[in-house]
Amino acid sequence: MDTADATAGAATDPLTFRTATEADVAGLVALIESAYRGDASRAGWTTEADILDGQRTDPEGVADVVRAENGRMVIVERNGELIACCQLERHDDHAYFGMFAVRPELQGGGLGKVIIAEAERFVRVEWGAKEMRMTVISAREELIAWYERRGYARTGQMTPFPYGDERFGVPRRADLEFELLIKPLG
Repeated sequence: MDTADATAGAATDPLTFRTATEADVAGLVALIESAYRGDASRAGWTTEADILDGQRTDPEGVADVVRAENGRMVIVERNGELIACCQLERHDDHAYFGMFAVRPELQGGGLGKVIIAEAERFVRVEWGAKEMRMTVISAREELIAWYERRGYARTGQMTPFPYGDERFGVPRRADLEFELLIKPLG
């Protein structure tokens, strides 16, 4: 995904995809937080502000993803400006997609579709992945529906939310859990 270009929606300036470095960690944390937490996240549609307070991630967690040998943190830029990111993690027969964030004011314009399609292409072609997996908070019905429109299927396989571990946020409700979504990459 390094230096690949793509176009999103009506935007005329190409997107650049590159692998993040440790120098990118602070900007990535700020982007991820802005897309999911606090009032700033309400400018987009992916906010979790109604179900979680506190942080979404921290510099240590993002740095761990950046340094991971079995994956990469992908930065998406337009004109040299960080506008989105995602985590790709390589496993034997599949890849994991996570830490997906798009600047709130750019959400809803087709950028996410372009990024996830490029991520799927990359893991299929470069890693030979047969499917993409992700986990989504099951209460996020609108977000799950967005992924379903991209070909992801709900599995019903749930894992508990890490209640009590504030590195993942402070829940505002007691029924949070993650559901595994899978898409064959054929």
